Parts: sequence; structure tokens; C-alpha cells
Amino acid sequence: MSLAIDTNKQETEVLWNFWKRYLQNTRQAFTENPVSTARFEVFMKSQSGSESDTQSHQSCYSEASSDTEMSVSGISVDGRSAVSSESLHSIPQKGRRGRVSNLMSMPRTLAMCYLALLWVREAITLTDLLRMVAEGHIPYLHLHETFPAEMRMFGKDVQIFRVLFFPSYAFIKKEALVLAKIMKLPSFPTISQDCLFHPVPLTVRYLLEANLPDALHVWVQKVITGAGMDSDSFLTFDPTDKKPHLLSYDVQAVAVIIVAMKLLFKLDDHVEWKLSHDAAKKKNNKVFSLEKWFNIVQPVLEQARLKEEQEEARRQWNFANPFITNLKRKSLVLKKRRVTDHLQQRFQKFADPAPEQSTSTTNSHTSFRFSWGEEEGSDGPSMFNQNLDCTVKAKAVNGLANQRYWHPELRICPENKCVSHFSKFEPSLPRMFVWVLDLFSFILGVLQSDVYEEVLNVERRFLKKNYRLDSRLTSSHLKKKKGPIL
Repeated sequence: MSLAIDTNKQETEVLWNFWKRYLQNTRQAFTENPVSTARFEVFMKSQSGSESDTQSHQSCYSEASSDTEMSVSGISVDGRSAVSSESLHSIPQKGRRGRVSNLMSMPRTLAMCYLALLWVREAITLTDLLRMVAEGHIPYLHLHETFPAEMRMFGKDVQIFRVLFFPSYAFIKKEALVLAKIMKLPSFPTISQDCLFHPVPLTVRYLLEANLPDALHVWVQKVITGAGMDSDSFLTFDPTDKKPHLLSYDVQAVAVIIVAMKLLFKLDDHVEWKLSHDAAKKKNNKVFSLEKWFNIVQPVLEQARLKEEQEEARRQWNFANPFITNLKRKSLVLKKRRVTDHLQQRFQKFADPAPEQSTSTTNSHTSFRFSWGEEEGSDGPSMFNQNLDCTVKAKAVNGLANQRYWHPELRICPENKCVSHFSKFEPSLPRMFVWVLDLFSFILGVLQSDVYEEVLNVERRFLKKNYRLDSRLTSSHLKKKKGPIL
């Protein structure tokens, strides 16, 4: 089962080709040597020359149901989800003798959709995809209930589509890597600067989202270049590599912004407030003040978080009680309908003939969580056009007011034993830095630890190329290389 996304023909064709390749490589279809338990025949037409090995008449097999049938209902064992926690079983990668291995699951349908979007370089990130799922723009929870009557499923077949939890960002990314390996995909199309997945245009989007000044993007680009993160070889996903690595393009983009903010404002709970005090002395209101930015964004963030928590509680209430019988459900629907009709009759004379719908029900999906500007309905004033005069020394092109860059220990964990250390270091981190992590983690819908670890990855690359570092990679051992780093 492949989850359909309402995109153009190109994405649909790519997704269909991925699906056929998956079925063929798992020997479930499009093969002369299928995995078998119960035999049936499929008649197909040859699609293209690249599929010349696919014959028009093939035997195909489906897996028979049994009491020991493995779970295929949407799997995650990675703990807390980007939207909610998960408690499902994992799919074994190796099937028993005579059984299909690498079975499709609901999370894997999202992973396959993401790979298709990445292949065509569509302007939809993984966080966008998961947010569309969470908001219901892509059917996912209780998908089987949306099927037409002729497609109704019964018994264990229903379990395939009965998913009560959203998958996390990390899990879908992991599943995408697994699928790319199963399908034996070639190197993906190059991620160049005209593609939204490239950090240069993607960081502009998140500067707008976080209400940060456009002038900051100059320094963001310096970090991207200084860290060597603008090369095609670094950005392009190649499953044929010995150790293929799929970048977290959206998380990486906000991590670059945070590193640039640390270069300019330090974010150590002291320098940023001193710079804000200096900005307040300026008669020009166009000078960016981080304190003013914080005072504008903080209440909006809290309000948005409260609204999201209420929406999550509503979703949990709707799906938390699977024991209500169909009779009770029908009775509840009839009761609600009678109450609704009664209220409509009582208040009809007070109602407008054509009341306006709320914006929440009329607006289509938008990738932005916040809207900044002077227009009606905006979350607050925009700071996009403000300058950074107080962060750069007078008459110095590359002279930053912040002359020291701090960072946590950058030592890399042993391979296959790496875990997040955010919870360990979080109490000792500057509060402003933690708040910035929190802001961007909310914007993306990922964990704070995910953003924190990506910031460390950017710092490793940036500092290694611009400083001489000892084996511990701590701030006390930084020695600047010859020449300016920016």
C-alpha cells in the first residue's frame, strides 16, 4: 500500500516506480521468483525498456494469514514522537522461511513518499510532510475508516492500516534509509542552490519563520561556506555509498542559523543583552535588538504551543477509547445531531444568513507556523528589514562585537554507540541558547535534542575548517588559524 500525495504527475510517476522497485526487490511482485505461500496470477503490461525483464504474464504470491502473522501496522521504538509518543512493535528485517521479509508499513509509506519528494526536489521537507499528516491533510490515522465500502477490510488486514500514533522525524528518516537500501536506488539528483533543500534558500525560509532580520543571512552564508556545507557531494543523497547518509536538511538549516546567531550575539546570557542595550541607545529604530525580538516572539510561541497542546489533547481524546461499540457510536451521533438541530432552531433568528467561516477552516495548509507583519491577523511586527549595526565593530568589515565563540564539548561518540547528551548538558547551557533551540524545535516539530545535536554537527565542521583543535574539541583549546575565518 502506497500513501498518495496530491502532487503533480512527476511525483506520482516517481512514487509508482519506487513502489514497483520495492515489490520487485522484496520478491512480492514483478519477479519470476516470488516469495510464495498462496499462489495467484497477475497479468501486466510491460511499462518500459528498463523493465524488459518484467514479463507480461507472471506468477505472484501473497502471504497467507496465520496466528503468528508479523505486525505491519506502523512501527516505532524510538520513544517520543515529534507529535506524540509511540508504543508499537518493530518490523523484523528478515522473514522466516517461506515468508515475505521487509514488509511495508504505514510509516514506511511516508518514508517512500519523502524519498519521492527528495528525488524530484520538491519544496516539501520531511517536517512539512509530517506536519501535513498531523493536521490531517494526508490521511494516516485510522486510514481504513476512509476506504469506500467495496474496499472494507476485516480481521488482521485492518491492523495494517490501524495506526493510533504519528511516527517521529528520526524514525521516518531511518525508514527512508532502509527503503533506499532495499530498493537499491542510485544516487539522487544533485541538490544545487536552485533547490529548496539547499541550505542557502532553506535558511531564508526559517529566518522569515523565526522573525529574524534578513541581514543575518549574510552571516548564515558565511557559516555554510566555512563549514563546506554548500558542495553538491555533501548535500546530495547517494544510497550507493559504503555508508550512505541522508541529511536532515530542515534541521541542518536551523542549526546553521543558530551557529550564526552565536557568532554575532554569543547567546551566553550576557553578551546578547549588552548588545541589546547598545541597540536601545540608537535613535534608529531599524537596529535589531535581540531583547526586543525575544519579547515579541516569546508570547507568540507560548500561545502557539498551548494551542498545539490543546489540539493534541483533542486528538488523544478522539482516539484513546477504542472500546466504544458501533451501537454506542451511532447513538452518540444521533444524540449530537438532535442537539445540533435543536440549537439551530433556537438561535436561527439570531444567526446571520451566511455567517463567515473561521480562518482555521477556510485557509489551506501553509508551511509557516507564524505570520509576521503589520497586516491584520499577523502574530506580531516583522523584524525582517532591521540591520545588525550593533553586532559589528565600526569601520571593520569582519570585526564582530562578540570576539569569543563558545560551544559544548564536540567529542564524537564511538560509532554505533552515539546517543544524545542534551539532557545531560541542558541544565548547564545558557538559558537564551536553550530558548532558541526550543523556538526552532517547535517550528520544525522535532525534539530540542535533535536541533542541539545538529548544531554540534555544524560546529564540528565549521570549527575544524577554521580553527586548530585538539582531540577534545573544547572551547578552551581553540586556536585560530592564520587569516580571517569570516
